[in-house]
Amino acid sequence: MKSNVKLTKKDFQQINRRSLFGFQLGWNYERMQGSGYLYTILPQLRKIYGDNTPELKEMMKTHTQFFNTSNFFNTIITGIDLAIEEKEGFQAKDTISGLKAGLMGPFAAIGDSIFAALVPTIFGALAANMAINGNPIGIFIWIAAQIVVMIFRWKQLEFAYKEGISLVTTMQSRLTALTDAATLLGVFMVGALVATMVNVKFAWAPSIGEVTLNMQNNIDMILPRLLPAAIVGIVYWMLGKKNMTSTKAIFVVLIVSVALSALGVISK
Repeated sequence: MKSNVKLTKKDFQQINRRSLFGFQLGWNYERMQGSGYLYTILPQLRKIYGDNTPELKEMMKTHTQFFNTSNFFNTIITGIDLAIEEKEGFQAKDTISGLKAGLMGPFAAIGDSIFAALVPTIFGALAANMAINGNPIGIFIWIAAQIVVMIFRWKQLEFAYKEGISLVTTMQSRLTALTDAATLLGVFMVGALVATMVNVKFAWAPSIGEVTLNMQNNIDMILPRLLPAAIVGIVYWMLGKKNMTSTKAIFVVLIVSVALSALGVISK
């Protein structure tokens, strides 16, 4: 049974509101975002299949299956999904299941790389650096970045709906390259943050006869900012250990830093 329903701007606005404020509310370890996905599009499914119809019940079951992707790209999948369901109706059930399973992984990778790592790293670093220098403009830079992200999330649904299934073939070849580029840029920004924000240096300066060795200068000749990089590397290694959490790692860093500072080994 094909559908004769056409979704409107009012439908897209409702989906976006539900996505922004309710998509994650039903998250669980069994099906993750499955129930949230259904909640997001349930009014439109009723519009397409009718209330209390066997087709609606079956599609509701389909949409509560396991689903997990980036919160920043989920409505692209939703837009493509609804474009197909609106055109093909219940006949597209298997297509929709395959589409969601095939797209959620790539969009999770690129969404998390860009919006959960790269954007907060860049704009968070700018805002934090300005805040350290007493400049309040950093706050507005951070807020402006988040507003742009929200607008992007709002606009992508209707774009994906209009492009439909052709968007999959258009973007497929670009997703991997874009993910790799975003990951590389994120690593670059983390390196820059380590060099500028981790202010630790050697205070220990042993004396040999009448000569005092400046350990920090000698290390800088090997590699500038080596100590901050080593500290970040050790923390990263610690976080990979079993039963080690970020909270425990913070306390370890605090205790060790206070002890070494008291002994005169390191300073700010």
